[in-house]
Amino acid sequence: MSSDSGMESGTESGTTAVDAADEPTDTRTGQQEILRVQLDEALSELERPSSGLFISALSAGLDIGFGPLLMAVVLTVAGFSFESPLAGELLMANAYALGFVFVVLGRSELFTEHTTLAVLPVLDGQASVGQLGRLWTLVYLGNVVGGAVFAAIIVTVAPALGVAEPRAFIEIATGLTDHGWWVILAAGVLAGWLMGLLSWLVAAAQESVSRLLFVWLITTAIGFAHLPHSIAGTVEVLVGVFASPEVTPVDFVRFLVASTVGNAIGGSVFVSLLKYSHVVRNGPTHEVG
Repeated sequence: MSSDSGMESGTESGTTAVDAADEPTDTRTGQQEILRVQLDEALSELERPSSGLFISALSAGLDIGFGPLLMAVVLTVAGFSFESPLAGELLMANAYALGFVFVVLGRSELFTEHTTLAVLPVLDGQASVGQLGRLWTLVYLGNVVGGAVFAAIIVTVAPALGVAEPRAFIEIATGLTDHGWWVILAAGVLAGWLMGLLSWLVAAAQESVSRLLFVWLITTAIGFAHLPHSIAGTVEVLVGVFASPEVTPVDFVRFLVASTVGNAIGGSVFVSLLKYSHVVRNGPTHEVG
């Protein structure tokens, strides 16, 4: 009996030891697989025709505007005040996330995803800085133009339908523009960081439900913390510009520049560079691409 028990105990201990030894390898393999998926997707995007990239980016700029629209509707219906500030903030953050769900799950081109995704092939030596610049320029311009068009539409249509008042657009816009440029820049880094993590997690997810959950959680967090996203913020600020002289074009440009730089730093440095360095250097296998 004692011998059997010893054998069983030894077997159990041996199994545990093997599992423990295998775990780091499995983790490295999983990380490398995520990076490989990201690299393949990024290379595919870098090789897309310019017209296709711009149209997809234009679609993303339009689609993401449904979040700010729903925020304005919620503010108007609530009478611009909530009995519970926490409940109000959560409701507004969930409304904000809607546009991101449409864009990310719909696989449209969003600039803040590519601040992470498209940088990886450059770090891996499979693409040039020129190719990255072309992608960023086309996607960014498409996003901003799409967001501006959507803002012009809803600032006219929503009040006419009686679902959102101009005051709601002004409150949403000034919530972003009332901060100093350095605050917008620093907060933009955090927003870009979170969007980069979202790109990484979506690549790791195997099912649509998991991807939906990741998109909803992260973009709701961005909305709840009032972190500036350059593309969603384009819609948020421009509706204020179009609705009232209280928000000026100068306010918009200042916001856009600071948030864009912050988003780019957050995605490129804190996700792309760190994740790539971590995966490539973590273990004996350095060949990822």
